[in-house]
Amino acid sequence: MKKIHIALLVLIAVTIAVLISFMGTLSTYDTVQTAIKKKGKTVSIIAKLDRTHAIEYDAVNSPNHLSFFAVDSLGSSVKVIYNQPKPSNLEHSERLVLKGKMNDDHFECSEILMKCPSKYKDDMNQAKKNLQENAAATPAKNTTPQYQ
Repeated sequence: MKKIHIALLVLIAVTIAVLISFMGTLSTYDTVQTAIKKKGKTVSIIAKLDRTHAIEYDAVNSPNHLSFFAVDSLGSSVKVIYNQPKPSNLEHSERLVLKGKMNDDHFECSEILMKCPSKYKDDMNQAKKNLQENAAATPAKNTTPQYQ
């Protein structure tokens, strides 16, 4: 074999090895029910803060303990325990990406990513109201051409 052929085979083997090593780090989002089935394994759950339950956080006595309930997109609720300081604007977040492991009765969270509401989100009712106000305030223009 020529040296170029050997180099190409080595390059292909290295590429395959790198791709296989990344397979373990690729993650998909799970629901609470699938996280329960994968108990003890690290998973990522997309959820919303359950505002029907109180957030348990005492910044003075226990600053590294946060407990709250989260609801996934299918409506399943789970208690989340986060042993780090409470993220700012947790209450204002639209969605949460919770990374951690499911234990017996709670989700032991190691990382919280907050998806905040977009300030560019259109409010259709407000847009219609603005359109009506602008149409009423602007006098109707005569669109027929006038020749002199």
